[in-house]
Amino acid sequence: MPLHLSACTRRQFLGTLGASLVACAAPAHGSDRGVDESLVYLLNDTHIGAKHPPDSAVPSHLRQVVEELTGLTRPPACVLINGDLALHDGQPGDYQHFAKLIRPLRTAKIDLHLTLGNHDNRKVFYEVLKEERSDSPAVESRHISIVETRFANFFLLDSLHETLVTPGTLGSDQLAWLARALDERDDRPALIVTHHNPRLGGDPLHFPGGLTDSRELWKILSDRKHVKAYIHGHVHDRSFAEHEGIHIINTPATSFVADPRLSTTGWTTARLTPRGITLTTRTTDPMHPWNGESKTLAWRT
Repeated sequence: MPLHLSACTRRQFLGTLGASLVACAAPAHGSDRGVDESLVYLLNDTHIGAKHPPDSAVPSHLRQVVEELTGLTRPPACVLINGDLALHDGQPGDYQHFAKLIRPLRTAKIDLHLTLGNHDNRKVFYEVLKEERSDSPAVESRHISIVETRFANFFLLDSLHETLVTPGTLGSDQLAWLARALDERDDRPALIVTHHNPRLGGDPLHFPGGLTDSRELWKILSDRKHVKAYIHGHVHDRSFAEHEGIHIINTPATSFVADPRLSTTGWTTARLTPRGITLTTRTTDPMHPWNGESKTLAWRT
């Protein structure tokens, strides 16, 4: 088993790969906690605002999944919240409210990892959630990490280019780091987690607001056969696509959707095996037809 580091000790991580590596991984798996090593919870687009009334829909949706998680007999290997944590432009009150809502996960010692999206503000995020800042970031001014689980390694990237600028960018430094990090960890499937959708393989309607350096990224991913999937949010919908053998998984927003006739809010559970992943949609409305739907994807060989 790989070395597992607590999500609460980001500032204590060791440097590696010629630059410091923020390697956040699930707590040590053991029978004493009864962690479900094959289970990961995926959330994105929580859009928590400072002035949301406690009983309004958006914070209630996040509270709903937090209550589910803290009520589980066996907690998941980790929980990933993939960007757009804040409502609009990343105000301090947004992150303070967000921190309060996720506090039960911290208290329950459920391993939690966060990425940033175009509605976040990196500076303010670090000012409020101080435990998220690394003293030695792997890539300067980027919030990135690696989450090691039994059946896959998750590479959490930072596609926030500028707050309130819809398209995202990884940049050459982050791409170079990713290539090195993937080569260092080729012993199990690699899953890329980024807030923005790629500008290929999916729905062309959303390409303009997606990742500007998607093709540069795919040059790195497609040649490394242990890279199996790219997971994103950003478009507040659910879809499955593929490009050059790599699955592109678009998970539902937790907060709200543009058109409830076409999509709905919720979160996703991912059940991992050495050969693939089963994704189950959980909707905030338990009567929605998507609730409980599962899709199994096999890894490319």
